[in-house]
Amino acid sequence: MVAKIKTFSFAGIDAVPIDVQVKISPGNPVLNIVGLPDKAVGESKERVRAAILSTGLSWPYKRITVNLAPADIQKEGSHFDLAIALGIMIEIGVLSQESVDEFFVLGELGLDGSIASVGGIISAAISANQYNCGIICPQKNGSEAAWAGDLDIVAAPDILTLINHLKNEQILARPETSKIFAVENHRDLSEVKGQEVAKRALEIAAAGGHNLLFVGPPGTGKSMLASRLPGILPPLNLEEILEINMIASISGRLVDGKLFTTRPFREVHHSASMPAMVGGGAKARPGEISLAHNGVLFLDELAEFPRQVLDAMRQPLETGNISISRANSHVTYPANFQLIAAMNPCRCGFLSDATRECKKAPLCGEEYKNKISGPLLDRIDIVVNVGQVDVFNLEKTKKSEESKVILARVLAARERQQKRYEQESEMKNLPKINAKIDGKILEKFCELDFESQKILQNSVAKMQSSMRGITRILRVARTIADLEMAEKINSQHLLEAISYRRKI
Repeated sequence: MVAKIKTFSFAGIDAVPIDVQVKISPGNPVLNIVGLPDKAVGESKERVRAAILSTGLSWPYKRITVNLAPADIQKEGSHFDLAIALGIMIEIGVLSQESVDEFFVLGELGLDGSIASVGGIISAAISANQYNCGIICPQKNGSEAAWAGDLDIVAAPDILTLINHLKNEQILARPETSKIFAVENHRDLSEVKGQEVAKRALEIAAAGGHNLLFVGPPGTGKSMLASRLPGILPPLNLEEILEINMIASISGRLVDGKLFTTRPFREVHHSASMPAMVGGGAKARPGEISLAHNGVLFLDELAEFPRQVLDAMRQPLETGNISISRANSHVTYPANFQLIAAMNPCRCGFLSDATRECKKAPLCGEEYKNKISGPLLDRIDIVVNVGQVDVFNLEKTKKSEESKVILARVLAARERQQKRYEQESEMKNLPKINAKIDGKILEKFCELDFESQKILQNSVAKMQSSMRGITRILRVARTIADLEMAEKINSQHLLEAISYRRKI
């Protein structure tokens, strides 16, 4: 007889079924774990032994072999502890095999027998439900697992309580979903004085999901404008909420089973490394671009980021996911984010200001801008120059619209896009926004009249735009038309879109 416990390993946000097979046989008292375990899994020997002894049970001083099957998949993490412990208890006769046959088991053990929380429970619970099984998990993860649907959930605080439940000597109540996180109070755009062009660009970016770059001297409000973008973005739908929380669960960012219900806004410092940005490390964890999935990634001081880090974002900006390759594994995380960036025109920040620019101008400005590769800039739909505000005339500046007024226009534009693209097979697995249209969809819904075609041809010739640049002009023009509730793109929409393709 070999005890068999079902659990999961994780490949990105996907849960891969793993069989934990335990066999106790005569021989030297040793516990061996085979099946490509990493260091955390290998160290579970001592945690499992101490946890079982702490419950008052006798440790079997025999040869214990634990096989994690299939053996060709790398096993990472401490969540295998509980499955190994239950397999040993089945082998020594404390539990029956039938009591755990219909469950997947995850949990990290403490030396006192307590069951500590682990990451990835949402993905595990969803997968367990698909296999028509329940899940045994730590008590602290119970509310998180409850979001996966109608499945049996046993959330135990320690091994002894779990044993009593599985033997029907004590009943653990099914955990309930906790209250979801309250909606954040976003900063309002009405607080920003002046910068009407930048606000208009921010509205267009929100309406079409476009990438945006603010360029201007220090103190002009670039970061302040970017921080107000979440307040004019549409709310998440249920599918998007599930996706961002699966990533958060894998990253161990969920607290007490409460889900994130607002779009992520990840502000990254320019000292971020490649693994921190795109994901990776010893366990190939998600990076900032994945944590910003279905939300916003804000990069301040764009030119100060290492060029290698910035260029690594080119592929996910196009595909909406990031693949991390290792010698023994290949992991893919979703990374469908909206890039908002800000930068100074040069290192000193005051290029073109004769009273404050440094002695190296304009050469310093060219050197500074060249730190950002052309292919990355080509993927940014909107570039806006943010100039200084006349502080002496602030009182005369007309009052800005509140974010809720702008949000209403954004929602109307998004609704038009949703209706337009929902029947298109090419958009089946893509967000229904203008920033993602391409190929036949672009030709079908971005058709230009003769006058607009001549304008585009002349502008492309002057700017020497690539085909990608032309595509992005048309996408932005389509969004501007949607904001004005227009069926077709006219010359005014196109001219405004072209104005946002200026070189930095």
